Amino acid sequence: MPEPPTLILLAPRTAQGAAARIGRAPDGAPTILGLSLTQRAILAARRAGGAQVLLLGGNARPAPGPAPVADWRGLAATLAQSPTAPLIVAPAAILAETDWLERAASARLGPAAWAAIPNRIVMISAAWARAAAEALAEDGGAEDLAAVEARLSRTFGPPAPIPPGIDPMIVQSREDVRAAERRLLKALTKETDGFMARHVERPISLFISRRLARTAITPNQMSLISMAVGICGGPFFLSGRPLMQTIGALLFLAHSILDGCDGELARLKFQQSRWGGVLDFWGDNIVHSVIFGSMGVGWSLSAGALWPLGLGAAAVLGTLASAGFVYWRLMRLKDSGGFTSVSASPDRPLARLLDSASRRDFIYLVVLLALFGRSNWFLILAAIGAPIYFALVLFASRPQAAPVEGARQGARAAPIDERSLGPGRIGP
Repeated sequence: MPEPPTLILLAPRTAQGAAARIGRAPDGAPTILGLSLTQRAILAARRAGGAQVLLLGGNARPAPGPAPVADWRGLAATLAQSPTAPLIVAPAAILAETDWLERAASARLGPAAWAAIPNRIVMISAAWARAAAEALAEDGGAEDLAAVEARLSRTFGPPAPIPPGIDPMIVQSREDVRAAERRLLKALTKETDGFMARHVERPISLFISRRLARTAITPNQMSLISMAVGICGGPFFLSGRPLMQTIGALLFLAHSILDGCDGELARLKFQQSRWGGVLDFWGDNIVHSVIFGSMGVGWSLSAGALWPLGLGAAAVLGTLASAGFVYWRLMRLKDSGGFTSVSASPDRPLARLLDSASRRDFIYLVVLLALFGRSNWFLILAAIGAPIYFALVLFASRPQAAPVEGARQGARAAPIDERSLGPGRIGP
């Protein structure tokens, strides 16, 4: 297994000009959505496979921050004592992101010794890392990225092109800070968002997350706040009055919007955890159960009959049964915070059907019906849809015989797209 790359951050010769233009964290680096650039570099490198981060030319180690290396000669000595690994050289003002670091870690330069995007990033293959460090240490060393590129060109010839998908950004001004924030926030959008979630809920949740990222509020706290808002909406459905039901529906919608903030904060601040994922998952399904149960009780009170309680029970049991099965089947034994897809074929018709049925655009139908005091009509759909959804989840998870060409491998679980079954996506 190849060694993860070493990320070399070139400390600026002077921070006075930049410090006057943009706000800085205690470690002297610009702050982007609650984290300094050096903190982001360390956390993104760790997330991308455990790459080491070194600050070349740093006189002291920030707390926390990358390990300082005085010069290229010291780096060459360090590399001589460690396993051979590729090098990524960039200015300390680079915006480190997990996606492009992962691509850089898996990139293969072939016979080329190095590749570059001028004035942004240099990649040096593992086979030439020590020789490159020694060449860069000659004649007092290369002080900035332009000098690094010039020295490598003289030693190894012109650079190869950087592999596709690696497009880092340099942050040097207030305008760059705002652009970096927009870039990070845009990366939080999901392909699995429904139409209304993409055009209404996600822009609002990103607006909120952008401001919360600079505070001490944690993703788990946002999960609890979102769950509390949703639960508070339940009692309003006990009334048959349109105003009360509308308030309940709007609180339900507010829960859905705030529910996006916990995951956004977790990714922005590298605070993903298994406990956070489980809390988000069960919080959503508890809120749905409270809403459906309250609709059933409210309808029963207004009709003076018991049969609406059966509809509420069907919706609640279908929701909890689906949630319980997904937790047991997909999440129970996972140690990581993220829930990756277990689907071998996420484009199968049934997987796409489950994904579409689980999107929370149905909340807008609840709001619409509540305006006329008819939210109980949605309960009929939920009472039918939740048990059917559970049955389809069971059907999709049944063991299937392996294809002929892979028959020797035996049966395996049928593909399920966890985008459909992930946190907060259980229900009609």
